[in-house]
This record gives sequence, structure tokens and C-alpha cells, in this order.
Amino acid sequence: MKDVARRAGVSTATVSRVLNGHSAPTPETRARVLAAVDALEYRPNVLARSLRVHSTQTLGLVISDLLNPFFAEIARAVEDEARKHGYVVIFGNADENVEQQERYVRTLLDRRVDGLLVCPATDDDGWVSEVSARNVPLVLLDRRIDVGGAPVVYADGAAALRELATHLVKLGHRRIGVISGPEDTSTGRERLHAFNDALRTLGHPLSPDLVTHGDFRRRSGADAASWLLGRPEPPTVLVAMDNLMGLGALEELRRLGRRIPDEVGLAIYDDQPWFPLFEPAITVVAQPTEEMGGAAVRSLLALINGEQPAEVHLDARLIVRASCGERL
Repeated sequence: MKDVARRAGVSTATVSRVLNGHSAPTPETRARVLAAVDALEYRPNVLARSLRVHSTQTLGLVISDLLNPFFAEIARAVEDEARKHGYVVIFGNADENVEQQERYVRTLLDRRVDGLLVCPATDDDGWVSEVSARNVPLVLLDRRIDVGGAPVVYADGAAALRELATHLVKLGHRRIGVISGPEDTSTGRERLHAFNDALRTLGHPLSPDLVTHGDFRRRSGADAASWLLGRPEPPTVLVAMDNLMGLGALEELRRLGRRIPDEVGLAIYDDQPWFPLFEPAITVVAQPTEEMGGAAVRSLLALINGEQPAEVHLDARLIVRASCGERL
């Protein structure tokens, strides 16, 4: 900054005012300062500046799996909303691994982010104490863990899963196979419980031998589909509780030569732009990813500003297409 001031023939205080958006004594002075900044390729040290102003204008986002299109869409929505408010986002990919998640959380804290958005990989909450110790605002996104004070932004799929259960029963499905998410994630447990409760109310609870758990990855969906279709009395329809597991199940059905929906139906929790383009188009429970990302950023900024936002519950919705035996 002293070099810029010397080149522009002004004080360091004037340089500071120009760089921070305050008015310079004259337009000519401001122009000289900016010309000196360009000539010297001066860039303020953001971390050093943050020690003085207590803000880096950055948010940290740790997502569970960057390869999962659902989380990629959320990340894009978070970035778009943060930009509207003058913030940039630093991303970390936990890869569904709690140790990697902890490393990214620690790294982002060391980078002095103003706040953290985290999609927890598992129920493990050991990393939260470090966030609290540093007094960094935290918002949980999509998945919840049992920590006090951190608002959660998520899509409630219970109503959509009830609709799906009713839809499948009306189509005549009684042996329904479910590829559920991990039991150590809130979304894994909640989706399975909501779907089973709905079927129980309809008088057709899930058969325990037609429920298996994947890890929200494509390979686990394929393995689960293979296992379910190998049962002595296989299901007439598969319900995958995540888009990657659903893609894996679809891949396995194609490998086995099973015709959809004539031989076995398929429904997937999460929608993707290409699902309507499949033959047949896939019946899905769609989550409002854009709204989730935007709401999460707004909640985090409220925390940063000293407010205490409430949890945000958005609604997932059933989109009926043609992969479960529908006659549209």
C-alpha cells in the first residue's frame, strides 16, 4: 500500500479509502490511485484484512459427495445466492467420509470463513465442537445431526413418499423393494420410515426381506438391485431412495435384460434433467435444490448478522411418469 501511495503521490490513508470503496478527495485522485494499483498489480491480503475488519466475505460449504448431481445442484444454488450478497464460496467434498469432512471443516475454519454450510456425511458430530469453539456460524443442509443451535435447511419428503406409496398400491404393486440410504444418516432413516409408515397405513407394509441399504453411491444401487431381484419372491417395483443408487439400479436392470416397467418398475428419490428423457421416463420424488441452496445461504447470513433463523422445511413432490407401470 505504501508503494501504491508513493506512485500515486497520495497518503496510505487515501489509498485505503479508495480500495475500500470510500470517496477520494477528487475523481482525479481516485483515478491516480487505481492506475497505480494496476501498474503495481497490487492485491490486498484478504486474510490480513480480515484480522482488522473481522470478515473475509467468504462462506465455506462442505458437501457430502460432489459427484452426486443432487449436491452439485445445491452447490450451484449456494454459490449463486452467496454472490448476490457479495460473498464467495469455498467448497469441500467430504466424499461421504466423516474423516475427510472433518479435514475440510478444519481447513475452512483456518481460512477464516465467515460461516459454514455443511451437509453432514454421517450422524457423527465430533467436528461440531471445533466450529463452536471458534464461534463460527453454522447451518446444516439436507441432513440433520443432533446439535443445538445450528438451524437446518432440508426438504421434507414425507408427503411425497405417502403419495408414491398410494400411487404404487393403486398400480397393483404389493411386493415393493426398497434401496434405502445408510442408517447412520438422517435422510437414510427418515425416507425409509416415512415410506414404510405410508404403506402400513394402506395395509401393505414393506416386507423386511425386500429392504436393503446402500451408501448413496451408484455401485451400491446396482448391488442392491441385484440382491433384491434375486429374492425367492422378487419385487415387482424398486424404489431407490437417492438418484445415484437409482442410476445404479437402472444400470443393473439393463444388464439383466429386465424390461421396465413390464417386468419390474422403478421409482427414484431425486429428479435429474435426463430422467424424463429415459424410455420409459422415470417416476421420481423431486427435491427443490435451488430453493434449498438459497435458503441455506440466507439462514447463514442471518446468523452472521446476529439473528437466529428458524429451521427451513421445504417440500419434495411426486412427479408421475411411466416407469412403474403407469398408463399415461
